[in-house]
Order: sequence, then structure tokens, then C-alpha cells
Amino acid sequence: MIDERTYDDRDGWIWLDGKLVPWREANIHVLTHALHYASSVFEGQRAYEGTIFKLSEHSARLRNSASLLGFELPWSVEQIDAACIETLAANQMTDAYVRPVAWRGSEQMGVAAQRTKPHMAIAVWHWGAYFGEEKLRTGIRLDIATWRRPAPYTAPVHSKAAGLYMIATLSKHQAAASGFDDALMFDWRGQVAEATGANAFFIRDGIIHTPTPDCFLDGITRRTVIDLARRRGIAVVERAIWPEELEGFEQFFVTGSAAEVTPVSSAGPWNFEVGDLTRQLQKDYSDLANRRG
Repeated sequence: MIDERTYDDRDGWIWLDGKLVPWREANIHVLTHALHYASSVFEGQRAYEGTIFKLSEHSARLRNSASLLGFELPWSVEQIDAACIETLAANQMTDAYVRPVAWRGSEQMGVAAQRTKPHMAIAVWHWGAYFGEEKLRTGIRLDIATWRRPAPYTAPVHSKAAGLYMIATLSKHQAAASGFDDALMFDWRGQVAEATGANAFFIRDGIIHTPTPDCFLDGITRRTVIDLARRRGIAVVERAIWPEELEGFEQFFVTGSAAEVTPVSSAGPWNFEVGDLTRQLQKDYSDLANRRG
């Protein structure tokens, strides 16, 4: 069931700059630099049975994302880890989505931001299957996005930066308006890149093919699934993939901390089966995240 509550009006606690504050009081000023100039980075991770999966990897990426945007977080990986765990416990949750976010503050206005101070907040909430439980079985339908992932010389593409998600939101809205679940994005060269918030994997003849992450995030879930596949002796090829190749793939799935491992039934004019290998990797990931394997 979809939670219809707005995200500013909930019970609970949010970690903000070193202390837990009541959820409704976790506010920033309207002249915060991040609100005007997108100087913000974030993470998304899931807690399973009280343990936040791949927590330190996410915390390290948050610090690196901020550094790529030119600001350094005063919190270490260990301190961010501890704050995430504290927030999860304060909200008395065991299975939850965890959202750390860091940004430049309101000490300076204008494009320049040297005098701004870094801030960080962490919120947790219940969030079920990203596309819904049924889609984990039947697969999602993807539109082909009009917007493309930018070249690495035009944006800090390896930072999980809020500004890079503007075209993802536009693409997802366009897809939803046409009756799709999400959108498949190409890059500036016309190569297959990713979905709006998840990495892409294709299967043909028992071999997995995935786009080289040279202009989008090399996702933590992506790397986890590659490792799981190789443990089973399944070949994984990272390479440039062109749209005309999609007709020849048998299966397609996407990965992400929110999406986990979600099969794709169609992307634009191309159809795919929800096959055994996708199902196996879906189970392997679930078992690992829930500490069953």
C-alpha cells in the first residue's frame, strides 16, 4: 500500500548536523545554497532485519560525492555509519529505507559557495518494493527517455549529486504520463546507459551484458550483483551497448538500492522474458541482503 503522507509531516526523528530532532522540525532556510544551485549529494540504502546493507560503502560514496562537488564533509565514514544506525534505532525500525543527504548551507548566496558550511541529515522510513511487489514478479515496462545522460566532461557524473537527477525526474514523469513504469536513458553518444535511478543488465545465451559506467554511477547494488553472478560462474561483460542490440537480448533487469533486482518486461519496442537467471540473481541478492546466504 502506498503511503500518502507528505514527507514533511510525519512522526519520528531525523538526524541533523549531529543530533536527533523531531521529524517536523528538521528544516533549512529558503536561501540555502543547495536549494538554488543544486549543491547537494545524497545516498539511498536499505535496512534489512535491523542491519543497513553495505552501509560503509554508501557512507564512503556520500563523502566522495561531496568532494567531487567541491565541499568536504566533516563527518568520517565511521561517524556517518553510526549516525545512520542511531537514526534507524531512534525510529524503532528494522526494515526501512535510509536517506543521508548533505548540502551547502545559507552562509553565502550566488554561484560561488566558498563560505558556505556543509550540513548533513539522515531520515529513515518504511518503503516497500520500489515499483510494487507485483512488478518484482512480472517485470516493469520502460519508455525510452528523451533526455540523455551527459558526457563526463560536462558534469560530475560519478557523484550522486541531486542536480544530476533533474533529467531523471523529467524522464520518469514523461514515462508515467504514457503509462510506463520508468524510462531507459541513453547517453550523449546514443549508447544504452541506465534507467532513471537504476543500472541496467541484459542477458543473452547465459551471458550478462551491462553498460560501462563511464557517465553514470557504478552502483553499489550493481557491483554486488556482478559479484553474485561471477560467484555462480556466470560471465559478466561490461561494454558499450547500442540500442539496436536490445532486440537480441532475452532478459533485462535493473538494479539499485531502492529497486533491488527488478526484471524488465519491455523497453520501448523491445520485449523481454522474466527468465530463470534473472530470478536466481533476484533471490541471491535478497538472500545476501537479508543475511540468508
